[in-house]
Amino acid sequence: MLEFLPKDVREGLDVARKREARRKSRLRVQVGEAVFPVLRFWHDGFALDGDLTPHLRGLVDVYDGARHVFQCLIVASTQENGEIICEFKRSTAVTDRAPLDYWRDENAPVGYLPKA
Repeated sequence: MLEFLPKDVREGLDVARKREARRKSRLRVQVGEAVFPVLRFWHDGFALDGDLTPHLRGLVDVYDGARHVFQCLIVASTQENGEIICEFKRSTAVTDRAPLDYWRDENAPVGYLPKA
């Protein structure tokens, strides 16, 4: 249906759609000091605005607002319909503590009482 509209109206609608997606999305990608808003995110990739973002490759950090959520290893990025589509090989969730190198029993006591 959009193909019946004049070209300048279609371009204006595309610009408004991108602006709204950027405004609504809290996700952002940080590469060094550069920050780029994420338009869409799925299980093995995400989409960025093609006008603002260069082709990315390598390790990037993904934030939800101020909270560090993932570290992603981007292996491919292509440009489609004004968006940079980035596919990542791995996505590692960021935690606030180091991983355990042993198994912790759920029913283990929290502490031991000294002998009286």
